[in-house]
Amino acid sequence: MERVIVAGGGLAGVRTVEALRAQGYPGRLTLVGAEPHRPYDRPPLSKAVLRGELDDTTVDADWTALDCELLLGHRVTGLTDVLETTAGPLGFDGLVIATGASPIRLPGDGPQHVLRTIDDARALRADLRPGARVAVVGAGWIGAEVATAAAKAGCRVTVVEAADTPLAAAVGAEVGAKTAPWYAEAGVELRHGVKVASVERGGLELAGGGSIEADAVVTGIGVRPETSWLEGSDLTLDDGIAVDERLRTGRPGVFAVGDCAAWWSSTFRRRLRVEHWDTALNAPEVAAANLLGGERVYDPVPYFWSEQFGHMVQYAGHHPVADTMIWRGDPAAGGWAACWLTGDRLAAIVTVDRPRDLVQARRIIAAQKRIDRSALADPAIPVRDAAP
Repeated sequence: MERVIVAGGGLAGVRTVEALRAQGYPGRLTLVGAEPHRPYDRPPLSKAVLRGELDDTTVDADWTALDCELLLGHRVTGLTDVLETTAGPLGFDGLVIATGASPIRLPGDGPQHVLRTIDDARALRADLRPGARVAVVGAGWIGAEVATAAAKAGCRVTVVEAADTPLAAAVGAEVGAKTAPWYAEAGVELRHGVKVASVERGGLELAGGGSIEADAVVTGIGVRPETSWLEGSDLTLDDGIAVDERLRTGRPGVFAVGDCAAWWSSTFRRRLRVEHWDTALNAPEVAAANLLGGERVYDPVPYFWSEQFGHMVQYAGHHPVADTMIWRGDPAAGGWAACWLTGDRLAAIVTVDRPRDLVQARRIIAAQKRIDRSALADPAIPVRDAAP
């Protein structure tokens, strides 16, 4: 193998480059990234960067030692027998696709912020001024974190959510409802069950009539995998690039990792696509090993976290496969968790200010241990002791 190309300049891209060199690949290595910046971490963008505590999240990589050609500010545009890019066609023996995802935007002629890149975060931060009217569309993970930062900056914040509760798409309405009081406690107006028709100059036009005036609009309604450039190629697209448990596409020598990859999970018996840092960090090592001739399986317990309104919210597993939910602790009394089970096995957990529960539960999910439901529901009993 003489030349490997990594398509994507985010965390998954740089970790792929590092993994290939660490595992002994000696050949030519090229990374193509759409942004002009070197790879950087995204989780701090909605937290420390928005709060003005951090301005640079560049990954600490030794590019000289990695001996990797960087083609930054160039997009991939197609895949035939070569990789088509705005820098010209690139031949390859191996290809790892890590093109990530792009934010969904609302219709309308008015300006709207999204939060995906370091430039997005810096531009939004400049608009978070004391007294500014900020409308956040979407009460998911990003919307809640943006609302947290905006409220701390002294803005007058309104969050508009189409569902009946925050985090409904992420953890379900019953659990999401327990986070709704956090908004009022932070001085944020939460308007749920309200759909936005368009973003106009001066604010939002609502689908049911009426409007919300705003000096700045932030759209946080999700992302789509960055795969449109692969339409017409021989790769299978199924809410992302369909790969097997070894992160292989149907084309020899071509792998996919990160937000754009939908991999087969033997644990959950379905294809998963997870848009979080943990996947971008760990999948590249498996893809690199298999590109170099290995047979490693990628089957993690998905994990992510969010800091919102003074709470640490963590999630592990995949709750749509579950048939039962159990509360652990009282949401009105402090730290708590919600646990999802499939039969007598733990499928997922979301914790609020209970990090130890999360760590122990994630291990139990990975090991597929049987759970004692009554012990799991008792917050005084360590989660690990609920799986004897």
